[in-house]
Amino acid sequence: MSQLLTATLREQLPTSQVITDELRRLAYGTDASFYRLIPQVIAIIENEAQARHVMATAHRLQVPLTFRAAGTSLSGQAISDGILALIGEGFATCEIAADGGSVRLGPGIVGGEVNRRLAPLGRKIGPDPASIGAAKIGGIAANNASGMCCGTAQNSYRTLAGLRVMLADGTLLDTEDPLSRDAFAKSHAVLLGELERLGQSTRANPRLAERIRQKFKIKNTTGYSLNALVDFEDPFDILAHLMIGSEGTLGFISRITYQTVVEDPCKASALVFFPDIRSACEAVIRLKTQPVAAVELLDRPALRSVQDKPGLPAVMRSLGDDAAALLIEVRAGDAAAVADRIAAVHGALAGVATVEPIQFSTDPATCEMYWKVRKGTFPAVGAMRKTGTTVLIEDVAFPIAALADATLDLQALLRKHAYDEAIIFGHALEGNLHFVITQDFATPSEIDRYARFMDELCEMVVSRYDGSLKAEHGTGRNMAPFVELEWGREATELMHRIKALFDPAGLLNPGVILNADPQAHLAHLKPMPAAEDIIDRCIECGFCEPLCPSHRLTLSPRQRITSVRELARREAAGEAAGKIAEDYAYMGLDTCAGCGLCSTACPVGIDTGDLTRRLRGRRLNDGARAVNAWSGRNFGVLAGAARAGLALGHAAAAVVGQKTLAKLSGGAWKLPMPRPGRAPAAIRASGDPVVYFPTCGGRIFGPTGAGDAQLGDVVSELLRRAGYAPILPEGFDKLCCGQMLASKGLAIEADAMSAQLEAALLKASDNGRYPVIMDASTCTARMQKHLAGRLQLFDFHEFAHDALLPRLMIVRQHEPVALHINCSVRKSGSDAKLRALLKACAETVIEPAAVTCCGFAGDRGFAVPELNRHALRHLKPALPAACGCGVSTNRTCEIGLSAESGIDYRSIAYLLEKCSRPQNTC
Repeated sequence: MSQLLTATLREQLPTSQVITDELRRLAYGTDASFYRLIPQVIAIIENEAQARHVMATAHRLQVPLTFRAAGTSLSGQAISDGILALIGEGFATCEIAADGGSVRLGPGIVGGEVNRRLAPLGRKIGPDPASIGAAKIGGIAANNASGMCCGTAQNSYRTLAGLRVMLADGTLLDTEDPLSRDAFAKSHAVLLGELERLGQSTRANPRLAERIRQKFKIKNTTGYSLNALVDFEDPFDILAHLMIGSEGTLGFISRITYQTVVEDPCKASALVFFPDIRSACEAVIRLKTQPVAAVELLDRPALRSVQDKPGLPAVMRSLGDDAAALLIEVRAGDAAAVADRIAAVHGALAGVATVEPIQFSTDPATCEMYWKVRKGTFPAVGAMRKTGTTVLIEDVAFPIAALADATLDLQALLRKHAYDEAIIFGHALEGNLHFVITQDFATPSEIDRYARFMDELCEMVVSRYDGSLKAEHGTGRNMAPFVELEWGREATELMHRIKALFDPAGLLNPGVILNADPQAHLAHLKPMPAAEDIIDRCIECGFCEPLCPSHRLTLSPRQRITSVRELARREAAGEAAGKIAEDYAYMGLDTCAGCGLCSTACPVGIDTGDLTRRLRGRRLNDGARAVNAWSGRNFGVLAGAARAGLALGHAAAAVVGQKTLAKLSGGAWKLPMPRPGRAPAAIRASGDPVVYFPTCGGRIFGPTGAGDAQLGDVVSELLRRAGYAPILPEGFDKLCCGQMLASKGLAIEADAMSAQLEAALLKASDNGRYPVIMDASTCTARMQKHLAGRLQLFDFHEFAHDALLPRLMIVRQHEPVALHINCSVRKSGSDAKLRALLKACAETVIEPAAVTCCGFAGDRGFAVPELNRHALRHLKPALPAACGCGVSTNRTCEIGLSAESGIDYRSIAYLLEKCSRPQNTC
């Protein structure tokens, strides 16, 4: 079957889009839930024709089919043991109406990217899940995902303006196109007629209709969106709204149009502490009618999980065991309106007991700190959990009047089942509570504990409070066995009729939303074995993926961790590593840039690059380790040989041509390739002493143009121009920070090189008396970490912003300049200074949003040039024709950027030097 399945898919899909290897079927098939199914095959779809072919193949061969966007789903709705159809970049479309009032989106675009594009118009999409920085529109719509501010009024269901949907038989309906509607009315008259009859019979049943309306007064994603049957009469409207929250079980949403909502520019937040849950919930009830944007509830364990983090209020550490907090935010179009809303909150909460007086802040840094309290709770539990356990985050909802009793009951239930680490937080205005537990699924007794807890939880939510078993995370596999418990037989049978109407063969995401197996939530549990201490805290959420340069080329950070965990599981079980280990060498190690951007999005701060470096070091044999160690000890010789190689390459290119040489070198000879670099000469100058260490990237790789100045000379000239006397460390041309060895996993040897450089910098700086600057961000970041504050060490752009700009006369350049902020600058948080420095030099700055890490990664751009090409695939289309140059802060990054963009990228130092020349005429 697998060979036939693969062959059939490849009839219309390129071979590269039909994935059958064991490693990627495992890695790509993993989502953020605690379930695992391994797909038979993965098909990457880039357009509707390919989606239709995959759909037809599934029906022809009777194979289950699941469509998947980002895989941030928490309830097991994005996995499959049949065909897993990954939504490709061809579906990452975005069309914004001129007034910003609506936006038409493909399912493959990330929600946060949509909001970034809408921001200049003062608009955003309504849904605001916590995963919006990674979750894609397809998943947001298919799960009816919401979040902290959208409530039930601004979710996908309420802000839907139209959609294109492909049904199980391959038919495409565009609800915004009259011609499509007319054609569909003729071809699918039976389906539309049945939907109309279902709506009529439901509305004519007062008890059922009222039951449905009541259920959707609070957040509810359990089962299908039955409210479509009572909210609408037109069968097209019913169909469209049934698709929202259907989790891919009724059809494939290939495009959706949202009515956007206002993004108020002025905000204020308050973190208010209460002596107990009941007082906090009383406050929530009073705030329900007030003009507040968000009210987040945190119980005492949730506060305790983050109370020791720097900058948080000291009172958090002295709260009683029964205490709770509300994070309240108000928003408005101007400061005066914000002040009015703050006053309204104070008035509403008058007389409610609080630990401290309520204080709102409009300071962005303070508000961000408050929100870190809320957002940091879930990862805090994940980071502290026992190795081998899984983090589970569930969400339920209760009528707001019962929120206090329900929260206390939920706390008691968690204690009863020994979930002592559990925390509770949630969107209080909607009665929506999230709770986080850590669960071991490795033994029958632990699985039984979880089963008993789930049974009691569902009984408590439904029977005691008539709440929602799923408020915003989707039904998935976890709550599918409990849908009838919540909804009752009549409503559940209605759901079964809807499923059969759209998917009579039952092939679209089977087992999700509706599942006849009462034990389905205990099947296909994902193993989480101990693997490496660096990654054991990973919760496989996928937040890292949009930032990773190798994502969709080979593996993302989450997929690397999944693969390493599987290899660890096999080793512990005495199973052969098989082809997974062989393929991981290239997909996991060779094509990892090690940039660490994943850590900036990771809820628990994991840098998967650290894992890669460790594993690279382990696979080095003694010979390779000895050669690399020799290189570190004799770096001056190595640098000289590299310069000689560049010179030889240019000589060869002059004979055979650049393109021929590029082919002969397998792409390692980049176009345009830099000329050999050289070290700057020591020149005496008067002024304030400053130590300048020219990094090896600039010393080895010179400028692209034959007549261009060397980087070291440009920086030295700038320093002298600004009244500084640059001091070059003794023997600097033989020194290196050790990054080249660290990237290969040779930590000890790399640290030895760092120590040598530290000694030279200490001597040159008179034991730290003078500041030290370096001209490559990666090297600066490594040495700043190594020195741990023992020296004043600055990246060039930081020193230029702080110390050079005030001393230089700048004339801004008229022509637009492209900016690439590399990984080290992003991680160090110095990107604001780089932007400010560039804006001082150029009137127009272009910063392509779709580009994160360039993927050159030191020597990766030469060893695996496809990584650099993939990482920068969106760069050239994002640059306007008038943009003739670019800037960054790492020489090797600039080589890759130049090769893939067609324009010359150089250090920001070149532009600053040009714009600060005496009698400048830029």
